Amino acid sequence: MEMGNTTPSHNNAVILMHCPDQPGIIAVITEFINTNGGNILYLDQYVDRVNGIFYMRVEWDLEKFIIPKEKINDYFFTLYAQRYNMVYRLSFTDRPQRMALFVSKMSHCLYDILARYTAGDWEVEIPLIVSNHPDLAHVGEQFGIPFEVIPVNRDNKAEMEAREFELLERYGIDFIVLARYMQVLSEEFINRYPNRIINIHHSFLPAFVGAKPYHAAYERGVKLIGATSHYVTTELDAGPIIEQDIVRITHKDTVANLVHKGRDLEKIVLSRAVEKHIQRKILTYKNKTIVFS
Repeated sequence: MEMGNTTPSHNNAVILMHCPDQPGIIAVITEFINTNGGNILYLDQYVDRVNGIFYMRVEWDLEKFIIPKEKINDYFFTLYAQRYNMVYRLSFTDRPQRMALFVSKMSHCLYDILARYTAGDWEVEIPLIVSNHPDLAHVGEQFGIPFEVIPVNRDNKAEMEAREFELLERYGIDFIVLARYMQVLSEEFINRYPNRIINIHHSFLPAFVGAKPYHAAYERGVKLIGATSHYVTTELDAGPIIEQDIVRITHKDTVANLVHKGRDLEKIVLSRAVEKHIQRKILTYKNKTIVFS
């Protein structure tokens, strides 16, 4: 079930939630919003009948909502979350989320994100770019965004990540996008930002592993290649998948063709995933995502 689409607003509340499936949940939550003067802008729900789990995203306008913004969480937890055994996240759209980009030497995903950002397609702020190499510093200058070089490697990871933590805190970063950042994050780093680090993988997972996946795909004679965007967890490239896509290829495609098509797909898939995160339309449950339309 879906009711419309949200309209741009800087005064909305959003709840993403899941709980054991049971009758009446939609009714009591919509009644809570309507009774207190809220105007529902978006409501979408899904029932996993196999596991008996109910998922929902609801967004409403706070302009005439009589419960003070700072009290909504207390009311919702007391009246509904405890009663229905809900796991939920309440957020507000009055402040754009702040996104940090982590890059290495490849620029295709970085440029795609920055193009969408500067075009005003996303309600987000990008106050910081971090890289383990200086090669793309000119991109930061081009877009007027601070570009910090943190030369992390396996020997200095703890020290360099401490510098990154300080930067992320200083710039008030809400979530991180790894735009082809070729470093494995530590467990401590990942645990600081649960479901708030988005990565792009160069294939339709599970896939060819190793440093030259397109060469391996070429040798194998595959008929399609893909890209996968997912949240980062401590299990490498195995976090909850947000977005995937494929492109068909033929025997006529060279390795260079595969690389070109693959990179084009990577930037599109990553930007789709980032957009859904910005819109607060992703709900994670165990190691899967529910991505609302």
